[in-house]
Amino acid sequence: MMNRTILMLLPLAALAACGEQTPAPVPEETPSVEEQIAAMETIAAPDQKLFAETLAAACPNAKPVNTAVCKRAGLGSEDVVCEYGLGDDEYLRNKATMTVVDDAWAIADPETVCAQGA
Repeated sequence: MMNRTILMLLPLAALAACGEQTPAPVPEETPSVEEQIAAMETIAAPDQKLFAETLAAACPNAKPVNTAVCKRAGLGSEDVVCEYGLGDDEYLRNKATMTVVDDAWAIADPETVCAQGA
């Protein structure tokens, strides 16, 4: 009889324990949707034309860019890595890193990049 009484009280004890949980903490300040969108917006990676213009401005003695592909350096990175070919070269033999300076793209290390294209 004692075992049956204990078995009947176990579900009641479990229900009583469930009611004692503390609520999850509520964050004090939640950013608005507009703030979340603004935080996610970044400058788009440059295309071939913009990269060619930026490289020509940084390295006036280099051959003109024939082909270029630019993509983000990594997830969440502001920098862009561009692989490109100069002059008649149709292969992506060279690399340059671009970074945002004053809301515009710029070559991160122009001395090294210009030495490659000379």
